[in-house]
Amino acid sequence: MTAATLAEILGALDPEQHAVATAPRGPVCVLAGAGTGKTRALTHRVAVLVVSDQVAAREVLALTFTARAAGELRGRLRALGVDGVQARTFHAAALRQLRYFWPSVVGGQPPNVLPGKAPLISEAAARMRVRADGTVIRDIAAEIEWAKVSQVTPEDYPARSREHARGGGSDLDAEVVARLYAGYETVKRDRGFIDFEDVLLLTAGMIEDDASMADAVRKQYRSLLVDEYQDVSPIQQRLLDLWLADRDDLTVVGDANQTIYSFAGATPRYLLGFRQRFPDASVVRLERSYRSTPQVVAAANRLLASSPAADPAARVALKAQRAAGPEAQWLMAADEAAEVTAVVQHIRSLVDAGVDQREVAILYRINAQSAAYEEALTEANLPYTVRGGERFFDRKEVREAVALLRGAAHADGTSTPGGLADQVAAVLGSVGYRPTPPAGPSKARDRWESWAAIVEVARELQARVEEANLGDLVEELQHRANTQHAPASDGVTLSSLHAAKGLEWDAVFLVGLTEGMMPITYATTPEQVAEERRLLYVGITRARKHLGFSYGLRRSPGDRRGPAPAPVLGAVWPGF
Repeated sequence: MTAATLAEILGALDPEQHAVATAPRGPVCVLAGAGTGKTRALTHRVAVLVVSDQVAAREVLALTFTARAAGELRGRLRALGVDGVQARTFHAAALRQLRYFWPSVVGGQPPNVLPGKAPLISEAAARMRVRADGTVIRDIAAEIEWAKVSQVTPEDYPARSREHARGGGSDLDAEVVARLYAGYETVKRDRGFIDFEDVLLLTAGMIEDDASMADAVRKQYRSLLVDEYQDVSPIQQRLLDLWLADRDDLTVVGDANQTIYSFAGATPRYLLGFRQRFPDASVVRLERSYRSTPQVVAAANRLLASSPAADPAARVALKAQRAAGPEAQWLMAADEAAEVTAVVQHIRSLVDAGVDQREVAILYRINAQSAAYEEALTEANLPYTVRGGERFFDRKEVREAVALLRGAAHADGTSTPGGLADQVAAVLGSVGYRPTPPAGPSKARDRWESWAAIVEVARELQARVEEANLGDLVEELQHRANTQHAPASDGVTLSSLHAAKGLEWDAVFLVGLTEGMMPITYATTPEQVAEERRLLYVGITRARKHLGFSYGLRRSPGDRRGPAPAPVLGAVWPGF
């Protein structure tokens, strides 16, 4: 395909995007709000550099965080007639270099990349005689991944985990996690594997130790660009610094207001500190929102205005470019069941009015919240798909819990006046359920939330049928499972707020906005609470036209009181 001319490339850009595309080679920092066309600005900058012969396409390395984003960059560049640009994730770029240079720098063939940590962590736990089920092993894997991308050694892990309020969610303390981390590293070396974090660490080490490799890499890539720069981890920044060396031909695009992966090692400090590192950097703000109506933008801006930023200079106040739309909907319900009903009824009215059901999303804080919406959407004959997770009754811990309750029902089919939920909690206690959740985000926490949802179903059932017993509950759960296990099809999207990042819909409903969910109970430090607000901002800015907020005043109809509305709603809801 023939490359577009400079006039053609620049003609489709707004003034700020034009400024990004035409900024001179050197450090450029693009502060891009949600829906402001950052990918367009980034790809057009690359196209300008190549078409104007400032750099060859093969000398450009554009770094992303997902293979999908890298593919989108390549596709847009091809549409502009620019081929040969290396658009890759950090891991893909590092792995390519590691495999190419390993024989000459280290010798022999590079180790195989471990497909998953669980088997080796399990072996390390067995060697140490530490009891660890699948959920604990997954939590340990998450802690190891955080530690490695944060460049934290096993020896430093206990102090650093306390410093960052990690709270892994299992019953293992930081010292035991550190021992398992060290044991995992030993087993991995014994087996001759490396993991995905090692790909970054080893590539960085090879560049630092081998001048010929460093020289070759830097000659290959003369212009670097990074998308979603607010999400880089310390090891990714270290590798970026090594690729860049003493040069400054670096363009970064990011939005500190969308940093929602700190638990995985992401940090916005490199974006916020870009001007300190490069005092002469060109800084461009993309603030024109092409995605959302003025009503949606106003809600997002109100939230940001109430959130003290680490660096006021990094604020991006969105300016809506779309025509006015409907006002945001505020659905206050007597209890959570009524909230679910109200949300689904509102969705039904939108679909009946012509909104494509595939353009509707229900976003929640934790995956266990999907269960009630799966049931309600099924009853309303609205197809749905669960993004970023399994349907509720497909989850392993839910299947196991139902089987356990079925066995208990066969053993004791009597009614339990005043105590069905307590009886269910006791049965699930045999596999680890406790009245209070584990601290911190973890697989153990996810499993607890699923169990707690089943206990809540028991409570709701008993409120309807006073003499309900375990057998009745099993029938209720089986009925729900059967109706919700219809073949998945395109329909309303159910998603956690985290899994929704990077997506958009015509209509978005933010549900379950109560204290304890927003912010989540384990968000205790100021930094963690601030991240919860950013998570809500991400949710708001997924909406193009219709936006709904909802909460229930009680857990169940019989409860005298329930959780308070999310405190943050006062910042978003005028007159709240």
